[in-house]
Amino acid sequence: MKFNNPKPKSSHGDGSFKAKDFKKLGECVILEGGVKVWNPERIVIGENVYIGHDTYLKAYLKNELTIGDHTWIGQGCYFHSAGGITIGKAVGIGPFVKILTSEHNDSGNLEIPVLFNELKFKPVVLKDGCDVGYGSIIMPGVTIGEGAIVGAGAVVTKDVPDFEVWAGVPAKFLRKR
Repeated sequence: MKFNNPKPKSSHGDGSFKAKDFKKLGECVILEGGVKVWNPERIVIGENVYIGHDTYLKAYLKNELTIGDHTWIGQGCYFHSAGGITIGKAVGIGPFVKILTSEHNDSGNLEIPVLFNELKFKPVVLKDGCDVGYGSIIMPGVTIGEGAIVGAGAVVTKDVPDFEVWAGVPAKFLRKR
């Protein structure tokens, strides 16, 4: 394998932020201790939003991270929004949920480590009123439908339709609500 990776140009920083740095920060927003934010100028947070302890909001210069009104996000979550994340209104997100929006292409060239392959970006959407259970992982390009439920620990690799319950690894349809 060839390991000719270019050197990083700079650090991403330490995740510290000020309220004035956000693109929009609604009223009655609670950001608990240990919340870290990267590129807050690309983050929109609505009204009456709770974000739990030690959550990481990683926005990027290309796409936005949007969190709708009345949304609750548990502690220890990790949102990587290089491909864009849109979270609707009144969404429940359990502790330790991970949302990913990028992945490395597989060039098929076995001489190149996967890490050095090009990234592809796919947005994630969580529609109004859905609920994502504790420790779930939402993979790039997935949409969670309106009022849908994702069970704890699920790994969601495809879209979850409105008002359906999915769980498992990988997540599968269980029932309609």
